[in-house]
Amino acid sequence: MTVAEPPEGYKAIPEDEQKKAQQFFARGQTVAGTGNFDYAIEMYLQGLAIDPEAVAAHQTLRDISMKRKASGGKKLGMMDAFKLRSAKDDKQGLLNSEKLLAYDPGDVGHMMNLIESAVKGGFWDTVIWMGNLALRANVDSPKPDFNVYIKLKNAYIRIGRWDKANEAMKYAVAMRPDDSDLVREARDIAANNAMKEGGYDKGGSFRDSVKDMAGQKELMIQDTDVRTMDVLSRQIKVAEDEWNADPREMGKLMKLVDLLAKTEQAEHENRAIELLEAAYEQTRQYRFRDAGQRIIMAQLSRMERAKRQELSQSPNDEAKKKDYQEFVRERAERELQIFQEAAENYPTDMSKKYELGRRMFALGRYDEAIPIFQQARNDPKYKVASGVALGQCFLEAGFVDEAVETLKDLIEHYEIKNDTKYTEMAYWYGRALEKKGDIQAALKAFSGVAQANFNYRDVQARIKRLRSGNGNGPTPPSD
Repeated sequence: MTVAEPPEGYKAIPEDEQKKAQQFFARGQTVAGTGNFDYAIEMYLQGLAIDPEAVAAHQTLRDISMKRKASGGKKLGMMDAFKLRSAKDDKQGLLNSEKLLAYDPGDVGHMMNLIESAVKGGFWDTVIWMGNLALRANVDSPKPDFNVYIKLKNAYIRIGRWDKANEAMKYAVAMRPDDSDLVREARDIAANNAMKEGGYDKGGSFRDSVKDMAGQKELMIQDTDVRTMDVLSRQIKVAEDEWNADPREMGKLMKLVDLLAKTEQAEHENRAIELLEAAYEQTRQYRFRDAGQRIIMAQLSRMERAKRQELSQSPNDEAKKKDYQEFVRERAERELQIFQEAAENYPTDMSKKYELGRRMFALGRYDEAIPIFQQARNDPKYKVASGVALGQCFLEAGFVDEAVETLKDLIEHYEIKNDTKYTEMAYWYGRALEKKGDIQAALKAFSGVAQANFNYRDVQARIKRLRSGNGNGPTPPSD
């Protein structure tokens, strides 16, 4: 069953994460077929760490655990089980409970702990899946636990599933038919369920519901876009009339330009660029040309996304690949010209310097980019980004010692040791140390990156290559 609209708190897992998790599930299924159940369990748990809402994987893992038990598999040892009693967050709590359950598939306590973590974590399809198993296990028990029914009822109410809460309460009332408060609560839940009837769709899931809503939202956006263009067209007409009535009023010109650019349609954008260029020629105020250049860069960005999307659909098409690469270079060259001019006109604006350096780097002009990033890093806002880029430039230009020292200094003075910026600078510090030949220091830096983010860039391949002693072997491709 599914609700028409999941209540606030449901955690939808992105499709790319779902696909990533499938790789672990596929590996787990393969090794399970060889009878290596413990390793299969670990593979499924790693996949579920990425996609905790993969109900089919939960069920397959349970099937594997049942086969393991039938083959004589034992529970986890007391110390191993004790370590899994605590968790840093709700998702880890779910995974810990599922691991305990995988080694002892009949334990209803583990089932209820899993449900509690899944409710708090927003993994509600998992709640439904495990709730069905826990309910049946309790019903079939020689001594059903009244509290299990109550906990299930509370969990289902938390996720808006009054039909399931109603089902659990029926069993609770059957155990204590003389409890007037319990009977009254059961009636209230039944009434809520009756009001919600029609909000459930048999055979679906919260995940399906989210997909349905995404499709409906897309249709609404498309409809809104049409209405928005109608509104913008009227606003443009009014703004143009106002500006024509007072063409020296630059505020009215900018209002018209903003509306033209807002359409994201080349015809209107080009008109805005022409108006801004004319204003620049008339006043010699660079702010008008700068505004026009920003529109040009927005157009280039849209073109790049379109070409990238086209290439992703035909990744082996060499002609499309070459066309995309040529466009990326041409875009960088055009934007280099834009930021060179902007930096000359706004010499104290370090954002212009930083963006200029980025384009130089993209075009392989490392020697020219180095002094640009050195200037940009004097602005606290660009200190870290420019520092990392400077280290990369030194590295690519062959100044390895300078790259090491630049990145080392950046790391030592960066206070937050567990964010994405720190991970990036540590990775490039490792790259510089590797190129210098300081393998142990490089390994230490890469190991820190892997511990923070195991899938960061190519850090796994670099660690394996260096640890194999093949430091002179093939180097992973540069970014």
